[in-house]
Amino acid sequence: MTIQTDTQVNTQTNAKQPKKALSIVVGLSGGVDSSVTALLLKQQGFDVSAIFMKNWNEDDDDGYCPAEEDFADAQSIAAELDIPFHGVNFAPEYWDNVFSYFLSEYKAGRTPNPDILCNKEIKFKVFLDYALAQGADKIASGHYARVKEENGQFYLLKGKDNNKDQSYFLYTLGQYPLSRTLFPVGELDKTEVRHLAEKFHLASWDKKDSTGICFIGERNFSKFLSQYLPAKPGDMVTPEGEVVGQHQGLMYHTLGQRKGLGIGGRKSESSRLSQKTAQKAGQPWFAAQKDLQKNQLIVVQGKDHPLLYTNRLTASKLHWVSGKASEPPFQCMAKTRYRQLDQPCTITSIDTSHVKSTNNNTENQTHCVVEFEAPQFAVTPGQSVVFYQDEICLGGGVIN
Repeated sequence: MTIQTDTQVNTQTNAKQPKKALSIVVGLSGGVDSSVTALLLKQQGFDVSAIFMKNWNEDDDDGYCPAEEDFADAQSIAAELDIPFHGVNFAPEYWDNVFSYFLSEYKAGRTPNPDILCNKEIKFKVFLDYALAQGADKIASGHYARVKEENGQFYLLKGKDNNKDQSYFLYTLGQYPLSRTLFPVGELDKTEVRHLAEKFHLASWDKKDSTGICFIGERNFSKFLSQYLPAKPGDMVTPEGEVVGQHQGLMYHTLGQRKGLGIGGRKSESSRLSQKTAQKAGQPWFAAQKDLQKNQLIVVQGKDHPLLYTNRLTASKLHWVSGKASEPPFQCMAKTRYRQLDQPCTITSIDTSHVKSTNNNTENQTHCVVEFEAPQFAVTPGQSVVFYQDEICLGGGVIN
């Protein structure tokens, strides 16, 4: 297939094409973003090949994580682009380095983000090492983010499409993986990406974006989790200790959750509730806190309840893209969840008193204190807080 397009992407290489084209291995998922990533790199004259990563060994009759369908789509795209392609099974590494952590966090009452850990441990570590061992110069993925090099320093930037920016999920990447990674679609809007895929007749042009956690897919989350962790039912209580319902396990709930509590609109039971609670019978309930010792889920009524907000958090397992943090206190912007708008904050302190020099993994031994200018809704332990200066992602950590 001969590809001609007027869309040029900054792929962090010299403007002049080298005599020997750089070898780029694309993580081809079968979706439109990675398909267009391969398309653009092929058009610009790079020596492009593709790998499909299988990260979960689901049952053949499962149907929830359609790896076979995605593999077939990726294989079709590679054939259309005339690039070498093969699949690699990283499921053992995924289980050890991502899924085990996922389970341990839920067991501890927190809400982890496996996509962030998958990027750190699998896509930009295991996959990167594999590709380089095969002779590649760099890898590329369909993430909506950008990399800029300046005076030997690599910066992680937000994607040009604010609605699709995925730098939040990439904050754990350091200088080495960024120096070896290209994000071509980070320069484009999603509409441009789909337009290019349609223009060059790629089968993925109208494929629906994947959502949620791949190993859970469309199945019921609670049912899936119960296969690995025993459920422990308990009381849902108000901050005053009044029992208003039952939960089937704290691990099934996240802070700020409204849907799925099963205690909304219970006007028929208002007679047995306290007068204060009965007066709010028409207001929705939200999960506000977890009491692990008592196995209780504290719930409140109304999204404006003060227990749902905080001006302050602590975070651990810190990672800084540059390799080090600015001297605190310093002001920046932050997100405590993916779709949140950037929030002004001050990192007031960074505690390195427990830093250990073993395994060169000092970021996991530090923690910081973050104070926000405005109260933040449903700051959730286990999720990540990610810091920014304008379009530059500074790094982040796991919320305690």
